[in-house]
Amino acid sequence: MTNAQKKAVDQLDRVYGLDLTQQEPASDPFPGRTDITLEIGFGDGDTLLTLARANPSKAYIGIDPHRPGAGRLLLRLASEGLENVKVVVGDAAELIPVLVPDNYFAQVLVLFPDPWPKKRHQKRRLINPEFLEMLAQKMQKGGVLHLATDWLEYAEQMLDTLSKVPAFKNLDPSGRYTPRPDWRPETKYERRGLRLGHDVFDISLVRK
Repeated sequence: MTNAQKKAVDQLDRVYGLDLTQQEPASDPFPGRTDITLEIGFGDGDTLLTLARANPSKAYIGIDPHRPGAGRLLLRLASEGLENVKVVVGDAAELIPVLVPDNYFAQVLVLFPDPWPKKRHQKRRLINPEFLEMLAQKMQKGGVLHLATDWLEYAEQMLDTLSKVPAFKNLDPSGRYTPRPDWRPETKYERRGLRLGHDVFDISLVRK
């Protein structure tokens, strides 16, 4: 981390962070709001920042374990004076259960998570039945879960896993992939995948 990024994480957390010291779900960081989006794995924060900037009436929470990326995002949020974003540094699977109350998120984004391409590492992939069941508990009925990856094998595994989680319904009539929606910015990882000749697979689901 640069000194500026470290300072941002240490100091701006009071403004943009959430209290994670308790064992019960945190108090609502956006009281009275029902249009809250969670991005899991925000990287450098480009997508989160773009969405928050374009939709000032909506609220956003980003969670990622990578401190340098969080530092860059915090500096940019402070520079632009955006007040509709909260940033959490840590592991999503561990923190989301104590982050917010149940039935909270209107939208959850998981864009280009680590594909762990080696077979012996694939058990580390984020999208698994336990994680999806937990997400369903934290989402509003009618909320949208949007996934994207440039790894075909991971995309197929996502579809197979999601088919086993009855809380979600695929919004594609064929139960497969959807075109990239206009609201989703193209990410750095997406551009890298396209340069490598990968296809991009978007999956949109509704919380039943």
